[in-house]
Amino acid sequence: MVGDPIGDFINRLTTAQMARKESVSLPFSNLKFAVAEVLKNEGFVATVEKKGKKVKKLLEVTLIYQDGGKPQITGAERISRPSRRLYMRASEIRPVKNGYGMLVLSTPSGILSGGEAKKQNVGGEPLFKIW
Repeated sequence: MVGDPIGDFINRLTTAQMARKESVSLPFSNLKFAVAEVLKNEGFVATVEKKGKKVKKLLEVTLIYQDGGKPQITGAERISRPSRRLYMRASEIRPVKNGYGMLVLSTPSGILSGGEAKKQNVGGEPLFKIW
């Protein structure tokens, strides 16, 4: 059993990118699916699919590589952890890596990227930064 499913999710994504994998499969949850959809909308992953039925559900994420084989995801940093919850106001949201990265937040409006949360003027729990 994993104590931090979001930390495990971003760790699997970055490790698969560094290993030059085409896609990565991981256990399905609605939270991971919502986070993967945000990553897809922002251009960090190509596709997100739910596979399987009932207890055997998997989340299949297809990865993107830039020209020359460079990984699209080069790093990630977990911010709010199960042992230490943090929260941000909309005014506290800042660009990640001078705009080359993205912040993913859990807000009352659902899982949003930092730019989308700032646009909607909602704060929340910052889950992780990715670049």
